Amino acid sequence: MSSRLDHLVVTAPTLAAGVAYVREALGVTAQAGGKHPRMGTHNCLLKLGPAVYLEVIAVDPEAAAPDHPRWFHLDREQPPRLAAWVARTGDIRAAAAHSAAFGAIEPMERGPLRWEITLPPQGGLPFDGVAPILIQWQTEPHPAALLLDSGCTLAGLHGFHPQAPAIASLLRAIGFQDAFTLSLPPGGQAPGLVARIATPGGLRTL
Repeated sequence: MSSRLDHLVVTAPTLAAGVAYVREALGVTAQAGGKHPRMGTHNCLLKLGPAVYLEVIAVDPEAAAPDHPRWFHLDREQPPRLAAWVARTGDIRAAAAHSAAFGAIEPMERGPLRWEITLPPQGGLPFDGVAPILIQWQTEPHPAALLLDSGCTLAGLHGFHPQAPAIASLLRAIGFQDAFTLSLPPGGQAPGLVARIATPGGLRTL
């Protein structure tokens, strides 16, 4: 079993606010994505490599509220932030079996795209978003291949968490193959993620 970094997730109270946050941080504008009917959300996307992208996601005000929690803690009012990341795998059931933090496996769709994804309990994030959500794509090509070239590439991803050793062990268990560094949070700092992204304007941080 192996897994790779698939995409970063920026959550926001509105899609416009999330796109503006990314534009301010990186100097580029995410392109329109689509809607997730089961979750009542919509997104915009930014290509970061041949099979890596950044997703800006928010509650879709035109969609009916689902009868279950939305993913990525989107039922909570929070400012735009890099909240989570997603790792793709060829065997999501075997990978998800390594931790109850991954949650249930559910089918999803957006337009012609189909995939299965782990949904932690109550729309939460595994290890505060520092451990990945898992995805297994069921359609081709990869969504990043359909995006415009943004001139951006992911240069590095770092997570801060009090349980960093446990997260590192979990990443080894799912055969994670890409660079992802972990450390304990500096004194008083909340768990979180920092991404370094090479942009047309130089190296930026998200």
